[in-house]
Amino acid sequence: MANVLVTGASGFIGLHLVEALLRRGHRVRCLVRSASNVSALRELGVDLVAAEYDQQRTLEAAVSGAEVVYHLAGVTRTFLPQHFFQINGEGTARLAAACAAQPGPPRLILISSVAAAGPIPRGQVRVEADPPTPVSNYGRSKLAGEQAAERLAAHVPLTIIRPGIIFGPRDPAFVKILKTIRLLWLHPSPGFFPPALSYLHVEDLVELLLRVMDQGSCIPPAQNGKPGQGCYFAVAPEYPTYAQLGRIVRPMLARPIAPVLPVAAPIAWCIAAASECISRLRGQPEELGFDKIREALATSWACSGAAARRDLSFEPARPLRERLKETIDWYLKAGWL
Repeated sequence: MANVLVTGASGFIGLHLVEALLRRGHRVRCLVRSASNVSALRELGVDLVAAEYDQQRTLEAAVSGAEVVYHLAGVTRTFLPQHFFQINGEGTARLAAACAAQPGPPRLILISSVAAAGPIPRGQVRVEADPPTPVSNYGRSKLAGEQAAERLAAHVPLTIIRPGIIFGPRDPAFVKILKTIRLLWLHPSPGFFPPALSYLHVEDLVELLLRVMDQGSCIPPAQNGKPGQGCYFAVAPEYPTYAQLGRIVRPMLARPIAPVLPVAAPIAWCIAAASECISRLRGQPEELGFDKIREALATSWACSGAAARRDLSFEPARPLRERLKETIDWYLKAGWL
């Protein structure tokens, strides 16, 4: 069994990963920020280390003794673009440096995002070797974090995971989409030509992350003629658009008639502007901002899972529709819907 450090462990994905690691008998330590809600982690009995990502010595102490580091911590929404880069870019660089400073550097598994890869032309499917073309500040900051870690690949065994849209039990973001359909009996969708999207259930993502620990390839320390090596998209083989997603889930929500409402791009930008203003007044950044609209109006986010199938023998345990039904049933039973 391994000594494992998990950053971002108090989040939706992090908590699922910690639970799975404990079930498999690993010794788990969690690096959390001082403002994090750690009540669920305390109940699991894991070791907690409080640190900010500008505290290099504390980071090095937290990493000390770890054989594997899962880096999930990051910022997904903020008022200031530079905040993305401070946490997702510079924070990742400092953690990678803390790993490199160890006498025996741990394996670093960096959980990034398909946003770092960027969209692909319609009708195509992106693979790991394709040059990245992020369109959002979030995506550019995640790419900056990848590149910072890659610069230390000669000193730290590094694997990068780029998940698509992750959903499942306890996800506070995905339930908002479902609430709109259930409460309003309609499904607004930005743009008249919505992009294909990549999805994955959180349990499938966790299974992939566990397999990477033992089987995944690493980023080469220098160009070796194999671009994309050591990087994996974490995606299901189905790529419904946001509009199609609404049509799939509406009968599961007992809303057989919930029309998709295409929202023209200019109107979508206006809604994002209003959301940005309201969120600033409230002092709480919201999901629907300019950055999210940039991604929503892109061409396609379809990414290939072939590398994970080849190297990790990974396939989602069940089809996307079944996973969506499982998730909705959980929300209904838990009273989230």
